[in-house]
Formats: sequence, C-alpha cells, structure tokens
Amino acid sequence: MPELPEVETVRRGLVPALEGRRILAVDVNRPNLRYPFPERFAARLAGRRVEAIDRRAKYLLFRLDSGETMIGHLGMSGRFSIEVEGEVAQPGDFVHAAPANPKHDHVVFRAEGGVVVRYNDPRRFGYMELFPTADEASHKTLGALGPEPHGNEFSGAYLGEVLAGRRTPIKTALLDQSIVAGLGNIYVCEALHRSGISPRRVSASIPGARAERLARDVRDVIVEAIEAGGSSLKDFASTDGALGYFQHGFRVYDRLGAPCPTPGCVGEIQRLVQSGRSTWFCSSCQR
Repeated sequence: MPELPEVETVRRGLVPALEGRRILAVDVNRPNLRYPFPERFAARLAGRRVEAIDRRAKYLLFRLDSGETMIGHLGMSGRFSIEVEGEVAQPGDFVHAAPANPKHDHVVFRAEGGVVVRYNDPRRFGYMELFPTADEASHKTLGALGPEPHGNEFSGAYLGEVLAGRRTPIKTALLDQSIVAGLGNIYVCEALHRSGISPRRVSASIPGARAERLARDVRDVIVEAIEAGGSSLKDFASTDGALGYFQHGFRVYDRLGAPCPTPGCVGEIQRLVQSGRSTWFCSSCQR
C-alpha cells in the first residue's frame, strides 16, 4: 500500500494538471470502489474549480470552490494518470506489476484545457468521498490522525509524551495513525534501523534520548523518500508513470539475510511478524 512519500509524489504530480482548473465532467464507470461513491458524486464535482490539492497522511484532499473536499485514498493498487491535449502519461513498468489496464479506469475527470485525469484501480481497494471542508477536524478519518512525521508538531518531546506508559512494541506504535500520520511498514522499519532501536522494544522505554533520535530519523527517512519519488515495489508509480527510487536505498526492508549496513556491525537482516506485518531488522545493532 502506498505510504506518505508515495502519496505526496502523486499529489505533486496532480497539482500542475488540476489545481486552479474547473472540472467539466466526471465519468464514473462503476457504482463503487472499496465503498459506494457518494450520492450524486459526478454531479457535485462537475463545474467545480479545484482550488488546491493537499495531502493528509495517506489521503489526497481536493479542495473545491463549492466548499466541499474530495478525499481520495489509493488503496493497494490505485493510480492516477494524466492526459493533456492528446498526450498521455501512462504508468510504466513496475517492479512486480503489469502496466495499468484501461478496463480498470473507474473514474475519469475531464477538466479545462483538455486535461483528462484517470483513476485506475484493479483491486478497487481505494475510495473517494465528499465532505464539507469546514468539517475536516471532525471527519471520521482525518480528525483522529496524529501529526505529520515531517511537520513541526512531530518531535522527540512529542514522542516521549505520547508513548509514555504504552506497553506495545515501538514498531506497532509507530504504525498507529493516531500517533503519527502516514507512516507505514517500509519507513518504520527503515527509521528504527537508523535509530538503532529494536522493533520489539516496549514503547514506554523510548522517551528521552531514544525518542529524540527516533523522531530525527523518522523525519529524515520521510524527507529522503519524498525526494526520491517514493518506493516502487508492486503497484506504485507517480502520475507521469515514473517509478520511485527510494527502494534502492533500503537498509533493512525486504533484505532478509543481507549483511547489516551499519558500519562496524557484523549482524545480518532478520525478519519477524508483528501484528500481522513483516518486520525487517538487525538484532545485533538494534537494541
């Protein structure tokens, strides 16, 4: 599933294509994705100008001049592609996945200037809905999210406060979207390795120097991944079809049996399962 850096990469690709443009028409080619589309979905979008495209955690937020926001989630396999005046930016080849099949173009946005944006989702695990922008703080999903991992509210002091007394493993805690928004399995594994913190460590033992180190490394991993365009593992590509390249810098993720890259460490990468998710780590230097 795309994590924060991948969704941010998609957002940046959509901004020049849609931001400031009026949506002329929307083709909805099936009644639902993960959930049914909102009532009169296409009609509520037609004629509306996209004032801004934001991101919160793993969600895309299309701000409309009607006072509504369209929230979009890519799910497991959702992709946007952009066509401008006949030139199509199609998703390219992926590491483990075939190019997008047009039969899975479930939503097509037609905007001013000959812009056509297609949402393709073979597994249909993504979703789109509309809500009043003014109600964002109380939105059932957005209202419960923690701070962004590269925002000003996320710090060692914040981690120390929110993790105090928690008995869950730190890996599990960092995947809790109410603690920090947008982190997923890839970047949590990478940040914990950089910090030298075992994924098994009890969260309550993190406050202090470990929390400061972890907050710094989480921020660095996210910023570096955004700059690299995210990670392409299965279904992710940006809106122009380009692959993310952060996977070439993975230290531990999906590197079972590889030598630990920490200077001076003689361990190798191991794998365990926590809360149903694979965790890659080095038991020699992560304590």
